[in-house]
Amino acid sequence: MWKATKATIKGLIAYVIYFFAWSFLSPLSQLIPGLQQMIETFVAIYIVLMVLGELTSGTIYQHFFNAAKALFIIAYMLMSLKGGMFGFSFENVSLMIDLRMFVVIAMLLSLLGLAKSVLQAIDFMNEKAEPRLLKLS
Repeated sequence: MWKATKATIKGLIAYVIYFFAWSFLSPLSQLIPGLQQMIETFVAIYIVLMVLGELTSGTIYQHFFNAAKALFIIAYMLMSLKGGMFGFSFENVSLMIDLRMFVVIAMLLSLLGLAKSVLQAIDFMNEKAEPRLLKLS
């Protein structure tokens, strides 16, 4: 029961943060078509993975969901930002935005999260195996 309550509270907090952050980003949605849908899809999937990770805390599946969350961030950044170069026209002005450095930094941080999840999964399995080794000796 506590895991479900904790997961629900974390999910609600994440959604409230998104809701308030979107109020600041909403003017950009007029300039960039599809921005709101792109961000809402990301937030929804991220919150689902976060809640599933909390529900499975204390098991190996928690680490799988954390790794899936890191891989999801990397894949979604690649697909949605299309390599980090944006170009759009507004009236008579053509604008090109280079977000490649942002994409690289976000992917490196996600790779650190993935490495952390893998190491935690290895540690979890190692701790599960240690009691069996102690019984054998």
